[in-house]
Amino acid sequence: MSYLIINGGKKLKGEIENQSAKNSAVAILCASVMLKGKTTLSDIPQIEEVNRIIELLQSIGVKTRWIRDDALEIDASGNLKLDKIDINASEKTRASIFLWGALSKRVKSYKIPKAGGCHLGERTVRPHWYALEKLGVKVESTDCYYIVKNSLLHGAYIVMYESGDTTTENVIMAAVQAKGKTTVKMASANYQVQDLCYFLIKAGAKIKGVGTTTLEIEGVENLKPVDNYPIMPDPIVAMTFISVAITTGSNLTIKNCPLEFLELELCKLDVMGQKYKIKNERLSKNGYFKIVDIEIIKSAIKALPDKIYGRPFPGLNIDNLPLFIPILTQAQGRTLVHDWAFENRAVYALELQKLGAKITLLDSHRLWVEGLTKFSPNELMCPPALRPAVNVLICMLGAEGKSILRNTYVIDRGYENLYMVLNAAGADIKIVKE
Repeated sequence: MSYLIINGGKKLKGEIENQSAKNSAVAILCASVMLKGKTTLSDIPQIEEVNRIIELLQSIGVKTRWIRDDALEIDASGNLKLDKIDINASEKTRASIFLWGALSKRVKSYKIPKAGGCHLGERTVRPHWYALEKLGVKVESTDCYYIVKNSLLHGAYIVMYESGDTTTENVIMAAVQAKGKTTVKMASANYQVQDLCYFLIKAGAKIKGVGTTTLEIEGVENLKPVDNYPIMPDPIVAMTFISVAITTGSNLTIKNCPLEFLELELCKLDVMGQKYKIKNERLSKNGYFKIVDIEIIKSAIKALPDKIYGRPFPGLNIDNLPLFIPILTQAQGRTLVHDWAFENRAVYALELQKLGAKITLLDSHRLWVEGLTKFSPNELMCPPALRPAVNVLICMLGAEGKSILRNTYVIDRGYENLYMVLNAAGADIKIVKE
């Protein structure tokens, strides 16, 4: 175990390079199991969540080999042994449920340990069951395992019970392998869903409507391995660096940002009086997404006149919503934050009170954030959820003096070399091994 010593109150400057998308990477890694042969993925983020997925795949017989630091070869051509699955890796990542869709044609029946990930209250998997069952996938829940039984896959007309990202991705993975046509209504159109679709299209899948809430999928008999698919940049990590810049009152440029998935966030900041510049528009390495550099300019900001809330794309990203909380602590006035999607995530914002934030919890989903906070240093444990944990770090960076942050594995699940990246921009973060 290790912990962080943060000497806060520093102004950051220069440029920060955004990383590749965690949520895209874990879905596409699991989808690679559908392709018999050697597939290569590049721009894979070096994060703990990816490490757990690789351990999971290796344990069931998938061969992986790092070609270089950010490029991985996945060979899923051999026999898969689900009885050998790495229970520890599976229990540490919710992304293991992607195997339901990925293995829907390949393995007739198996059991998989119940998934872990962030502690955000009940995160129902029933929407997965309702949709996958229409394609021929049946999942039974026991105390410790999910038991999955796959029959002959067939196309279906599916209205998503919940427009979730992982749910939509699971349905897509099963549908591209099913016989006949599948129509998916109320699908998520979020960035990771689009990235997965483009990867599968490169493998030979037939998917129409990418980027919309209605997908039409014609099943194919065989998918082919993919030679070098670059993972797209991460809009949530980009928003994290935007939050760092504003919270610390810094002038900072965040490079390699997927603009389409940050436009509403930037609109909200514009209304608050935050100044920024969008520069160097170009296409992502995989050729599907508009990429820009965003320069954040130190500004006096005011509270939003309306509540702020997340929603499925197109909308303010549900994972970007908590990253507004540190920003709102520096805005003149008071803002209502409505985090409706998760039962407990808003509660974790109370940890920021220990750093001087003026936050009032109204219920398990809503809170008031009052601005112009002068942060105070403190010693804290990370909350057991990724974005609330990084929020604590952001506010510690804004607090003059020495703070200590423990239990940082939860941050390392989603952020690549975060502390070194911030230090290169002028932060003072020390990693202490215990």
